[in-house]
Amino acid sequence: RNYYGGNWASFSFSGLLSWIKENQEKTEICDDHEDWRKLILENEEVLSLSKKDKTIQHVENFCFGNQDSAEDVEEAGALPKLPVFGASDAYQAAQESEKECPSMESALPEAESQELEKTTGTEPASAEEGKDTEMTSESQSCSTALGESTLELGKAEAAPSEVPAQEPKKITYSQIVREGRRFNIDLVSKLLYSRGLLIDLLIKSNVSRYAEFKNVTQILAFREGKVEQVPCSRADVFNSQQLTMVEKRMLMKFLTFCLDYDQHPDEYQGHENSTFAQFLRTQKLTPSLQHFILHSIAMVSETESSTLEGLQATKKFLQCLGRYGNTPFLFPLYGQGEIPQCFCRMCAVFGGIYCLRHPVQCLVVDKESGRCKAVVDRFGQRISANYFIVEDSYLSEKICMNVCYRQISRAVLITDQSVLNTDSEQQVSILTAPPVDPGKPAVCVIELCSSTMTCMKDTYLVHLTCPSTKTAREDLEPVVQKLFNLNTEKETENEELDKPRVLWAVYFNMRDSSGIDRNSYDGLPSNVYVCSGPDSALGNDCAVKQAETIFQEMFPTEEFCPPPPNPEDIIYDEDEIAPEESGFDNSPETKPEPSTEEGSSEVSTAASKEDNEG
Repeated sequence: RNYYGGNWASFSFSGLLSWIKENQEKTEICDDHEDWRKLILENEEVLSLSKKDKTIQHVENFCFGNQDSAEDVEEAGALPKLPVFGASDAYQAAQESEKECPSMESALPEAESQELEKTTGTEPASAEEGKDTEMTSESQSCSTALGESTLELGKAEAAPSEVPAQEPKKITYSQIVREGRRFNIDLVSKLLYSRGLLIDLLIKSNVSRYAEFKNVTQILAFREGKVEQVPCSRADVFNSQQLTMVEKRMLMKFLTFCLDYDQHPDEYQGHENSTFAQFLRTQKLTPSLQHFILHSIAMVSETESSTLEGLQATKKFLQCLGRYGNTPFLFPLYGQGEIPQCFCRMCAVFGGIYCLRHPVQCLVVDKESGRCKAVVDRFGQRISANYFIVEDSYLSEKICMNVCYRQISRAVLITDQSVLNTDSEQQVSILTAPPVDPGKPAVCVIELCSSTMTCMKDTYLVHLTCPSTKTAREDLEPVVQKLFNLNTEKETENEELDKPRVLWAVYFNMRDSSGIDRNSYDGLPSNVYVCSGPDSALGNDCAVKQAETIFQEMFPTEEFCPPPPNPEDIIYDEDEIAPEESGFDNSPETKPEPSTEEGSSEVSTAASKEDNEG
């Protein structure tokens, strides 16, 4: 691919259109060099890799806005294509990028006990091709997790009040195309739990210094045809105008129980085999409170999730409140696709090399030991290694013939207003829409405003996600029709006027390869490890656990993602960083003096291997 992150990536609008075209055409990778088999020895055999990415299916996109001519319209400030880096060029470019971009102070604390302070910094240049890195006044003024004090439960600010809908500005398709670089559209829609595994890993590894985050500001519910704000913190509950005083007491009593439910097993004894929805009906809770807890706080299945699963999910939600704001969630500015790039940058600074547009032909397996010895790329180059980590989509049908995959239904919408108008236009919201029909899954809806740097001004980017039962459009369009106006401007009826209008939409199904046992893969060498693509869960715990498990299998005595060494702790060996060995010029005339800000980017490949084995 010509971009980082695989199915975790994010795109500008034109980049997404290219991705859509690529997945609708489904072209196979052709062999550039037919003579690559000469590199295979007699005691070796070939394990071919897939020539076609089959993880994305049923891609459909629609334009509902004013379809004026956009054929000759180009993205403003479009950049030329990046050159293909050689190994030494990529290493040097990573170091130069690190030196040129001042290190941004972390948007997360170095330790949980450390008080968060307000800082400012320059957004680091994005590794994604064509990414708009210009810092606008909009991004400078937006609220990030770093710029907000740690809030205790009960000290959060009152929720923004609902206001009458205002006439939205008319956005044309050509405007979307022209402002396409203002969009950063994620293929997978996720949020970060403020006390989740990924936040802890970002803090521990200091990768968080490459990213900024914004609080999710609203937890919403869809009930009886209306979108409502859900009170979840103590302050929200007592400031809520939609709950009676009796309901407020009921809700606070139940949430207090959920925080330490494991200390009171008698409260749920006899309900272990019941669903969480059935358990809620036995509590002294009104139907509206049951709806809020099930769909907007626990966010679990009404028909499949057990009582204990619901209590665990509710406790996790409540424990995450108050760390960075009055909701449990954070969203990375410029999209979820920034997270893989942050790890890429940290790796590149210490000698890791990423090769884009560099397909791999096959794995080379030793017949006697059954271990993988090398890969052969499609340029006829053989690359040897001790360990090989392969994303599931690269494996051939022969290897995956016994694997049963699930699917994720995804939709991305560009709309002209929020699903819930408040006194602030810059809201980041999450809504769980209950199943439209029995047997259907609930749909997670995440709405992003322009201050998240994922869409242009006066628009909203809406992500819809659920486990697949049919095609993505069949699964998600009923929910889209309930929440949004899909008609063109001339066709809009009176009852649709209050709904946000969809300007553009895309639906697609994505493979969920998480949770697959290694033994399901047929003929996989022992030193080849498989990573899954994104799962359907809201958080990132699955990916973090999988990465740590694979790392510990390869390097059981090493620490997973340790903090990078301080610049003053790095020992330089002049013999090991000679220009001919390191691949770039380290002559005194061109090598800058190491400083506290730049020292970490001065480390050579040899030194990094010594200090950061693995």
